[in-house]
Amino acid sequence: MDKDGAIKNRYEFIVLFDVENGNPNGDPDADNMPRMDNSTNHGLVTDVCLKHKIRQYIQMLKEDEPEYDIYIKRNVTLNSSDFRAYEALGLDTSDRRDDAMKKIIKQAKKEKNIDEFVRDFMCKNFYDVRTFGAVMTTFTKNALNSGQVRGPVQIGFARSIDSIIPQEITLTRTAITTEKDAEDKLNTIGRKYIVPYALYRAEGYISANLARKVTGFSEEDLTLLWDAIANMFEHDRSASRGKMIVRELIIFKHDSELGNAPAHKLFEKVTVARKADVDFPSSYQDYEVRVDDKMPAGVTCFKYLD
Repeated sequence: MDKDGAIKNRYEFIVLFDVENGNPNGDPDADNMPRMDNSTNHGLVTDVCLKHKIRQYIQMLKEDEPEYDIYIKRNVTLNSSDFRAYEALGLDTSDRRDDAMKKIIKQAKKEKNIDEFVRDFMCKNFYDVRTFGAVMTTFTKNALNSGQVRGPVQIGFARSIDSIIPQEITLTRTAITTEKDAEDKLNTIGRKYIVPYALYRAEGYISANLARKVTGFSEEDLTLLWDAIANMFEHDRSASRGKMIVRELIIFKHDSELGNAPAHKLFEKVTVARKADVDFPSSYQDYEVRVDDKMPAGVTCFKYLD
């Protein structure tokens, strides 16, 4: 895999997005209530949730175009994607029983630089492996070091700027499932949780060093990532999630591969707070976002959505 096209600059970024009358990320262990920090009642959205929406956008946009397939996607087993690397080695994977796979693995291990080949193949062909990395179980279970790929792009949990107060909404369901249910009652009752309004902040990191050494994440991939973040809710609408909008994508670009300033110092340059006359925010206009324009030497800040 040619890694000469990998990005040359380190980046950090901040994403601000809001939700109105929806559940941005339900917790299955808490009856699908919006995720919260129990000590502060601030809302949370997991990194897994955000990466999933980015993957979905890329899959929709590229439609499995060569080199832009998605490794983690619905209704496709990870093993079937892993087998593509063995097929690229010229191995027959038509018989996928466990005993047959042991023979395939044994044969694969005889190949020179098998770990590097498999890793590079997966990075080249799957955008999300090239971007976020992956743990590929078929390879790890068979003692191939290429099974764990550390991606250059990492995103933390999103956290609401203020504490949230989820509301439980009772719904009347008029659709009756069985004839017996129809004889007993006309309607059934359901429930859903919503956040009336909340603004969330997520922070991310992009390592040019890992891009060069491991996955080959390129400038074209980077442009696609910005586009996916900016549009990750536009094609992911549902009744449960309500109205979700990406409001800001603030990017810090370093002049070097290893960076010119600590990430936390850059994140502190962006402050988000309620306006003084607002007690209960109900829209994005109730907040003020400030970006300190005095950047450290070698760092440029810009807004993608401007």
